[in-house]
Amino acid sequence: MEQILEKILACMPSSNKIQKVQTQHRLTLAETWGIKKGSKILEIGCGQGDTTAVLAYLTGENGLVHGIDIASADYGAPVTIGESHTFLQKSAVGSQIKIDFETDIGADPLRFPDNYFDYIVLSHSSWYLSSFEELAKMLKMLRKWGKQLCFAEWDTSINSVEQYPHFLAVLIQAQYEAFKKNSMANVRTLFTPEDIRKLAKIAGWQVIKEQSIHSPDLQDADWEVHMTLADYQEELAAIEMPEKLRYLIESEVHLLKASIEKIKLSPMSTYTFTAT
Repeated sequence: MEQILEKILACMPSSNKIQKVQTQHRLTLAETWGIKKGSKILEIGCGQGDTTAVLAYLTGENGLVHGIDIASADYGAPVTIGESHTFLQKSAVGSQIKIDFETDIGADPLRFPDNYFDYIVLSHSSWYLSSFEELAKMLKMLRKWGKQLCFAEWDTSINSVEQYPHFLAVLIQAQYEAFKKNSMANVRTLFTPEDIRKLAKIAGWQVIKEQSIHSPDLQDADWEVHMTLADYQEELAAIEMPEKLRYLIESEVHLLKASIEKIKLSPMSTYTFTAT
């Protein structure tokens, strides 16, 4: 595992401790999905390419990873997603990677033959979607294009008090995001595992394997908590919402502040499944 991890990191713009932890997590997810060499993979919400690099390594030079992201190539910091994927495509796994930015599969005329892809991957990308309706429509469309769905998102069924601040931070964000028509936030719609299973079933997918994976070294809990505390006042000031809800969110912020004074932060686990 360590040798594989180092080979993947060598293909990425950064190989620092943060990237190593993030890549290790994606490699763990991909191994549960059983990615085979020579596979065609469609990745929805490829972002900076953390999962893309792992998938490209596992599918090998005879495979394909077609990454799609709704954001433009100049999105992201300190390295944009365009810069990151340019680096990836020049690396040892670059020949098996194809990327389309500014692409909304629900609106753009992007079509593939039935069962063209061996795997369709949504890895920590569903919370970027604007609504339940958008995810439902997407899962139904993807059902035609792929043989197996590989899904991963934060597991809201928290298992320890140390995960509570991470959950509370994303819950706060999801509440004020519900009043926005347009957003580039990390958390636009919060889906629970129960929500995702239900929507997948309605779309025609049958879950064949599911589990919750805890990667305690992930930095996301710290990022989300501190971003929420830094941004919530500006977010609330810019949105029209019922006054009672505004007071509720402010109370939740007070709870979040109090919790991180007493609790060591730990990320939520990741809910993942494969479906056919």
